[in-house]
Amino acid sequence: MTNDQPDMLPMLSRGKHRNPRRGACFMELASFLAGERWSDRPACTHPLLAHLARLVNDCTSDRARPQLAPLIPSVIGLTSKDPRWNHEIALLAATTALPIVAEETQRALAVGVLSVDRMLAESDGRPAGTLRATTEAALTEVPLAARWARDFIAHGVIGPVRYHPGPVILDFAVPGIATACVRDADDRLRGLLTAAIALCERLAAEDRRDATPAEKATLRPEHWVGVVSPATVR
Repeated sequence: MTNDQPDMLPMLSRGKHRNPRRGACFMELASFLAGERWSDRPACTHPLLAHLARLVNDCTSDRARPQLAPLIPSVIGLTSKDPRWNHEIALLAATTALPIVAEETQRALAVGVLSVDRMLAESDGRPAGTLRATTEAALTEVPLAARWARDFIAHGVIGPVRYHPGPVILDFAVPGIATACVRDADDRLRGLLTAAIALCERLAAEDRRDATPAEKATLRPEHWVGVVSPATVR
């Protein structure tokens, strides 16, 4: 436990809650701290980042979920209309999950990785048909799924893209991590959300053309203790 983390944290729980007397999830508490109407989809946070936070909240074990609470202030005000945010969040989630998820999920994520990486080529200044080094490395770890995904795309199975694949990619990636044959699934989920927040902070700084991130809010017990029950941090 870090020195700036309180001994008691909000007792977060799965799913949506009609009001704070019935409990709170990660994004509902973010809406409360931001002064918005009670919701798990507040305007203060980028929609795909909020989707990731909801999934991580729901897929984390009851024992480990309170440890997500210190991240809540970091998502408040972290939003943008730049489509690159969707691409980057989706690619991060997919490449993080790809090496450890079940084989069928690896195939779906490999398709997502190739599709989203292609969307980022122009903003990266890369020639069409090339991959980021990090994307190539992630696919190298799962050669069978990567080969299947490339064949799937090459045969034109995917039709015109009407909606961004980000939410679907996250729907595969996060539960895939939670159910993977690893002992540290909770740590991996929290690490993914932490990395996604840091990624969005960097993108926000680039949007502002300012290399210095905005000062983060802090989570203090007096902010939430009257809203949800506290949990002891161990």
